[in-house]
Amino acid sequence: MKELNPRIVYGETLRSLGEKDQRVVALEADLGGSTMSCLFERAFPDRFFEMGIAEQNMTSFAAGLAIEGKIPFIHSFAVFASGRAYDQIRQGICIANLNVKIVGSSSGLSDFGDGATHQSIEDIALMRALPNMTVLEPMDAVETAQIVEAAYQHQGPVYIRINRNDLPALYPDDHHFAIGEPIVIKEGTDLVVFASGVMVSKAVTASNQLAEMGVSLKVVNVSSLKPLNEKSVKELADGVKGIITAQEHSLIGGLASIITTIFKGDGRPIETIGIADKFGQSAKSYEDLLQYYGLTEKEIIASAQRILGK
Repeated sequence: MKELNPRIVYGETLRSLGEKDQRVVALEADLGGSTMSCLFERAFPDRFFEMGIAEQNMTSFAAGLAIEGKIPFIHSFAVFASGRAYDQIRQGICIANLNVKIVGSSSGLSDFGDGATHQSIEDIALMRALPNMTVLEPMDAVETAQIVEAAYQHQGPVYIRINRNDLPALYPDDHHFAIGEPIVIKEGTDLVVFASGVMVSKAVTASNQLAEMGVSLKVVNVSSLKPLNEKSVKELADGVKGIITAQEHSLIGGLASIITTIFKGDGRPIETIGIADKFGQSAKSYEDLLQYYGLTEKEIIASAQRILGK
């Protein structure tokens, strides 16, 4: 599978939005070369605000720009964009339901070298808990472009979680992203896995390997974590024997919590794959961390086998 970097596509898409709408502005917390907001800065220096390592001030400043009719996109690593500025997001943006887009780059464990302080394993839980907030996580670079466009079109606060590393390009060319809707990436009849972010490609690999074992696993990409069409989720699980969730996030408050709540009392077995109640750590590679925390196709296969008793 061809691999592309979501951050680069994000920066290019933001620049394209700036070309067609002068209301679009960008704010950065001294990480433009990493979040790729630097591409917007080069094209529109008069609409780019370098705020330094001051995420709280950046967030409040963005709220003021939104009140004045601008469409601000604010940037930092996901752990800082969601955590360090949480109070300002809650008080200044979400209560007023302002049109601010918060872009959390280097999400999950993808900043593998910098350790727990720079890894966001609880950001989705924080952002989902905020009324008026929309929470999106693209599975690849192609979907990143569509999600950024959808966030721009959406009126109100949006949090976008973007991976640091190259990811396999899986998004169907004929599918248009819609906020709230899960997307079938691969059909299956025995089991269904609801996955997001980097775990979608892991789920596709697991599905292919399970097919060789005689097991049919449907793969569903849940890139819209809030809102999420519960009716669609239930329909996609019709007829299967069990359900799996897979996400590069804490098991608390993320996709596992979403799906298990939807299927509460359903009676079918549910296996959840994610990060236990732990912080991240530094490693030599991203893949090393995914292996260590059990975020792999092997764990998806093992979950399927446990459900089926094989």
